[in-house]
Amino acid sequence: MTSIDLETLVARAQILDCIHRYCRGVDRLDEELILSAYHPDAIDWHGNFAGSPPAFVEQLFERHAGKFHVSQHHITNHLVLDLHEDIAHTESYWFVVLGHDSETLQLSGGRYVDRFERREGEWRIAHRVVLVEWRAEPAAKDTAWPSLDPTRDRSDPSYTRPLGLPEALAAG
Repeated sequence: MTSIDLETLVARAQILDCIHRYCRGVDRLDEELILSAYHPDAIDWHGNFAGSPPAFVEQLFERHAGKFHVSQHHITNHLVLDLHEDIAHTESYWFVVLGHDSETLQLSGGRYVDRFERREGEWRIAHRVVLVEWRAEPAAKDTAWPSLDPTRDRSDPSYTRPLGLPEALAAG
């Protein structure tokens, strides 16, 4: 078994935090949070899209804003495949649940293959290739939605400091 030094462990944790920050940003439609995962000169190849982070966010918001009721990105297996000084290559398996309307879900999964760079002490994505490896849409009869309306912006309770009971529960 090989030993891992503290600097490598810290780098791996910071890279995984960045990937999680990206997913949270997409699910909350939080442009600032999404962009914080990329270096300004990064390139994202995301299926039919290839371009800069701001251009990616613009087309993402156009696609998601009126179309999807729910978005949940999940990261499963994550590996730092190669880490040398200020460059890391990673592979992260993901699956996402998207709700088109009150009756339809779209499920898909794949991998983020990323090149991270540490600049000025911060790890961010420099180049991303998104591979979609499967997609499914369960029949409407198999989909059940709770009566709650998901929040997809900064009014979500996860942004509240200090966290307390939602107003509806506190008043009740």
